[in-house]
Amino acid sequence: MNVKQLAAEKAVEYVQDGMKVGLGTGSTAYWAIRKLGERVSEGLKITAVATSQASEDQARELGIPLVNFSEVDSLDLTIDGADELDGSLQLIKGGGGALLREKIVAMGSTRMIVVADESKAVKTLGQFPLPVEIVPFAWEWTVADLIKLGCEAELRRSGDELYKTDNGNYIADCRFGAIDSAAELALSLQRIPGVVEHGLFIGIADMAVIGKTDGTIEIIEGDSNL
Repeated sequence: MNVKQLAAEKAVEYVQDGMKVGLGTGSTAYWAIRKLGERVSEGLKITAVATSQASEDQARELGIPLVNFSEVDSLDLTIDGADELDGSLQLIKGGGGALLREKIVAMGSTRMIVVADESKAVKTLGQFPLPVEIVPFAWEWTVADLIKLGCEAELRRSGDELYKTDNGNYIADCRFGAIDSAAELALSLQRIPGVVEHGLFIGIADMAVIGKTDGTIEIIEGDSNL
């Protein structure tokens, strides 16, 4: 079993009958959705919402009952991956391009569990470029404003074309280096009009389940009583 699968399957143990569950996006969340599908086939009763078209398609194939957002006002639990996380459960997310939807779903959840392999755990965020979702209109100005914050910014590409999110927006991958104050940077990003959302998740995750190459699992808990 790979370490991502190890962490994801451990996180799924926290899903209980009757829960409304948010399904994350990415290579680690994939394993969580797969395990949830197994548990549903064994009789687990849940409803779910997905953070991307890819996760929605996977869930449907596995028979996980999906509902529209209009049918629920909150979620019990979201399980999602992270590109980086520190000891305070601050995250960088968005490598898979679904950061806006992931943040909406995570913020609408009572609890969020992050699943990751040990390579994603860092002392200080910033080794992974910070994804920032921006509107296509006047994107040149928005990227210029991002660069003024002290980063190298580059629009993500998909082959020869600019990458577009499920929302039709662009992603600027911003290399800030070590991010000493994630909260301060988040506020600065939010002040830029063309920024839709950024990949800093601060004060959102309640627990991290980290798979290690030696087969063990490390659990980091925040203030949640999970």
